[in-house]
Amino acid sequence: MNAKQGRIRAALLAAGRGLVLSVTALAGSVTLFALTLVSIVLIPLGIGLVTTPQLLAAVRKHANQRRLLAITWSDVRIPVPYRPLPKDVRSGFTGQVERTTLMLKDPATWRDMQWLVVDMSAGSVVALLAATLMIYPVEGFVLAAGLWRVFTDDRYWYTFVPVDSQATGLAAAAVGVAFFAAGVALSERLLRAHFLLARSVLAPTHEQELALRIDRLTETRHEAVDTAASELRRIERDLHDGAQARLVAMGMNLGTIEALIEKDPAQAKKLLAMARESSAEALTELRDLVRGIHPPVLAERGLGDAVRALALRLPIPSEVDVELDGRAEAPVESAAYFAVSETLTNAAKHSGADRIWVDLHHAGGMLRISVTDNGKGGASAGSGSGLSGIERRLGTFDGIMAVSSPAGGPTMVTMEIPCELS
Repeated sequence: MNAKQGRIRAALLAAGRGLVLSVTALAGSVTLFALTLVSIVLIPLGIGLVTTPQLLAAVRKHANQRRLLAITWSDVRIPVPYRPLPKDVRSGFTGQVERTTLMLKDPATWRDMQWLVVDMSAGSVVALLAATLMIYPVEGFVLAAGLWRVFTDDRYWYTFVPVDSQATGLAAAAVGVAFFAAGVALSERLLRAHFLLARSVLAPTHEQELALRIDRLTETRHEAVDTAASELRRIERDLHDGAQARLVAMGMNLGTIEALIEKDPAQAKKLLAMARESSAEALTELRDLVRGIHPPVLAERGLGDAVRALALRLPIPSEVDVELDGRAEAPVESAAYFAVSETLTNAAKHSGADRIWVDLHHAGGMLRISVTDNGKGGASAGSGSGLSGIERRLGTFDGIMAVSSPAGGPTMVTMEIPCELS
């Protein structure tokens, strides 16, 4: 495929996406705005206290879906600024009142409402224009092909061309070609403009970003302290139950050998052999412990080779694709390595997959990692799952994680950590 065909194909794809967005904006945004507005008005009557949290959650889901399409289709990143709801929100009617109050106090809720208005008006127009520039020329070509004969008794206008003969039909086709050329040049830009318009409303202000940043840093600091404390407890437990116990037993054996070496040399030799085995096992356990803290292959060869080594130890066939032009800082590499390790372990244990793909690359100041398996799906990053621990680990470095795992699979875990490569 040459460059010209590639541009036409990209423009046609943008037109199709623009059509989807315009329909979504007119149907989804109009419906959600009307229902949510009515629900908020009915709060004093008590009815809105029951319906408002569910409708606001639907609005957030609608906005998050647009955020996902923005980054996927046009590489436009729209921050998610919602304040997390407390985990101790009560159930029942009292909980509904509390949940409604918290959501209405969140500035992001009102930005969502503003966005619904923009989306159903200017947003839908921009998206529809991206589609129209590629679809409207078809009418001009059909008129030139002979459809103009249907309108001989009643003149038909194609933009500014009155179509009532073959000559005017060809003129309509020429106008269609101009529209098509404009569509090839502008459809992708219009699609991106739609998402930029959404970002201008949905994205938090600078002050709100700073407040969210402070909240996030406070949260990740506490999580980092808790993670470090739990890791220290794990190391202490492993030392106490493993290497330390073996070294104590070896010391006792050496004391017995010292007493028996002249009285019972044969028994002393047996105890020496046992002491040698204990020292070897203790050394192996210490090496495993050190590898769990910071794997030597990660320090010596970097993240790419360390992940390849992880994949080789899996019981499931795996493919690893690495595109890294340098190395990140050691703490970032360590966090990424253990995040991939835990993700692969979860996939091997729970997914039922027979193939796993790992992709690592760096672009735009962001280390991006995706782990995909063809298993049964159903994974989530909710509280208590193994993936929630990975999310906390990445959060220490302002990293994020997204999980796509529909029932029946496949499962894709995507991780991003802002960093620069040396």
